[in-house]
Amino acid sequence: MRTENRHFRTIWAGIAGAALAGTLGLTAAVAETREFPSKKANLIVETLATGLDQPWSVEPLPDGGYLVSEKPGTLRIIRDGKASAPIDGVPQVAEIGQGGLLDVALARDFAESRTLYLTYAAPGDGGAGTAVARARLSADGTALEDVTRIFAMNRFSSRGQHFGSRIAIAGDGSLFFGIGDRGEDMRAQDPRDHAGSILHINPDGSPHADNPYLGTSEGLPEIWSIGHRNPQGIVIDPADGRLITVEHGARGGDEINTPQPGHNYGWPLTSYGRHYSGAEFELGSAADGFDQPLYYWDPSIAPGAIAVYRGAMFPEWEGNLIVAALKYQLLARLERAEDGAVVAEERLFGGEFGRLRDVVVAADGALLILTDGEDGALLRVSRAAAEE
Repeated sequence: MRTENRHFRTIWAGIAGAALAGTLGLTAAVAETREFPSKKANLIVETLATGLDQPWSVEPLPDGGYLVSEKPGTLRIIRDGKASAPIDGVPQVAEIGQGGLLDVALARDFAESRTLYLTYAAPGDGGAGTAVARARLSADGTALEDVTRIFAMNRFSSRGQHFGSRIAIAGDGSLFFGIGDRGEDMRAQDPRDHAGSILHINPDGSPHADNPYLGTSEGLPEIWSIGHRNPQGIVIDPADGRLITVEHGARGGDEINTPQPGHNYGWPLTSYGRHYSGAEFELGSAADGFDQPLYYWDPSIAPGAIAVYRGAMFPEWEGNLIVAALKYQLLARLERAEDGAVVAEERLFGGEFGRLRDVVVAADGALLILTDGEDGALLRVSRAAAEE
C-alpha cells in the first residue's frame, strides 16, 4: 500500500525574536520549521545546516555535533548550524562520476577510541575503485590521525558509476559494506571480483571468519554475497542482528535484500523492471539459484540509504524500514510483519526538500536526513506536539 504525504503547513519560529532584534537595530535569522502530517504521527522538519557541498553521509557525535562527509573529498563537523573547516588528513579521493568521499561510520567504541571508517573512490592503477580507510578523529576534531587504508577492491576501472558504498558495523566490530558493479554488469556474477558484492571485513581489513569463500578457491575471501547492482544503503537491525541492504536497479528493480553468506542476488541475469535499453532480463524476474528481494520498487525511486527504526520518539514506527530516495525526492517508511516481510509503504516529503541522500536514526529517536546537491542541507525530523 502506498500513500503520498498530504499538503504541509509552515510554522514560523522566532518571529518575536526577530521583531525584538529589529527594534534594537540588529540582524536576526528567522528559523523556519515545517510540519507534515503522516499516517502515524505529525512530523516536524527543521533545518540544522545548509550550504553543504554534495553531502553523502552523516553521523551524530557523542558531544552533540554531526560529522558529515562531502563527495568532493571533505569531512566537516556541524555544530549550532555552522559547518567547520574541512578536517585535515582525509585520504585522497577520485571525484569521478558517482565516486568521491562516500560513507563515514563511527566505531562502536568511538566515544573512547575516536576511531572511524570511511569509504571512498580511491585513485590507482586502471582508474579508481572503492576503498575503506580507518582513522582516529583528533581530540579537537580538526584532523584525522593514524589514517590507514585497510581495503581496496581488486580491480580498478575508469568507469564513473556504481562505487556503492555505505558501512554497517556488526556487534563484534566488523564491517559490512557494498560495492556496485562499476558499470560492467557481469562483474557482479564473478565471486573473484569485488564489484557487485557485499563484503565483510575485520577492523584491520582482514576477511571475517564467517565469510563463505574464506579458505576456498571459489571466490575472494572478503566477499559475503554477490549479484548486486549498486548497493548504496546497508544497515544491521539492532533488534535481531539482521543485515539489510537497499540497492539501485535499472529501469525498475530497486531492491531491499537481506544478504546471506554465499548467496547470489541475481544482477544482471534476473531482476524486476527492465534494462535501460528496454530489454527484459535474461532470466526474467525470478530464477532458481538466485534470491528474491525482500521488497522492490518499479518504477525506481533511486534509494540512497536505509535505516531500521528503533527509537523512543516514534513507537508506532518500531521496526519499520526508512529509505531515503533521490528520485521523487522522498522518504519511504516501510512497515514489516513479524516475519520481516514488508506489508505497507508510506511516502513522505515528496519533492519538498530535493533529493534525499542519507537517513539515520539519532539517539533520541529523531531522523537525520541529508539532502543531495551543491547546496545540501542537514534536516532533523521529530514528532510534532499533539493538538489539544
